Amino acid sequence: MVRLFLFRHGVAWPHGTPGLEDDDRPLTEKGERRVRQVARGLKRMGLKLEKIITSPLPRAAQTAELVAEVLSIPFLLEDNDILAPGNSAESIANWLKTRGEKRIMLVGHNPNLSQLLAYLTTGQIEPMPVSLRKAGVAALRDDPTGAFHIDWITRPRFIRKLREG
Repeated sequence: MVRLFLFRHGVAWPHGTPGLEDDDRPLTEKGERRVRQVARGLKRMGLKLEKIITSPLPRAAQTAELVAEVLSIPFLLEDNDILAPGNSAESIANWLKTRGEKRIMLVGHNPNLSQLLAYLTTGQIEPMPVSLRKAGVAALRDDPTGAFHIDWITRPRFIRKLREG
């Protein structure tokens, strides 16, 4: 059984920030803080991963690095262009089938991740059952037929509350 976790990057500098190309936008301080809080919530839940794969864009890569740091698994990080903005949900799903990991986190962007969630669970990208918020997480699992099912989806503020105990 594959356990798949989709993690949308945290709050980044806005589109059109002077001196920053869109692809180069990093997380804001607030974005970094909230990603760490969500990661602490995941740690408190006992999340175990075999790999964290991220879009190469800075805001997603920073998000993945922070999660890996909090979970003490920086050696599990990998970036892959398949998660960069603009790739279709179908191409990401087909690439995912080539992976051997059973517990994997994908860190990326919307609409890619929300469309992927829809595609994996319904076979279509529209209508999307949910749009992941920044630093939002969805947990899915597959069944013997290869179909994915949603275990849970959470708003960042709910999982951030788990960080304290």
